[in-house]
Amino acid sequence: MGRGWLAALARVASSRPVRSDRGSATVWSVGAIAVLCVVFGVVLAMGQAAVARHRAAAGADLAALAAADHWTEGAGAACARADRVAAAQGTRLARCALVGEVSDLTVSAGRGLFAAEVRSRAGPPGPPGVPGLPGTPGPLGPLEPSKPAGPPP
Repeated sequence: MGRGWLAALARVASSRPVRSDRGSATVWSVGAIAVLCVVFGVVLAMGQAAVARHRAAAGADLAALAAADHWTEGAGAACARADRVAAAQGTRLARCALVGEVSDLTVSAGRGLFAAEVRSRAGPPGPPGVPGLPGTPGPLGPLEPSKPAGPPP
């Protein structure tokens, strides 16, 4: 009677599925690879956005300098020159305004989600709002008369 009971128990135990960890490392590896691919994609996207921003800033600065350099030719010619300089930098001139000797423009770079717009101004030094008037104080305020060096008498 003892042997029949053990044989029945052995049959029941062998009919149950065997649980093992076999293949679980593959599942974990696929999951880790998927997470790393997502992180890599986010880092690449951030890098592309930073490149677009830097390209727009460089193009805006160069185009503003070109427009300010050609202000004597008129606003249309100066903005056309700025547009050519911006295009040479791989950017697009979005807005151009010339007030006196000061050029104020906006340049864009990139497309879609990675687009960047940068505003830049260029012109002679002076306080904002009064471009190029002779005798106006600089951005730090009016100049004080020079005082003699040394201890007071």
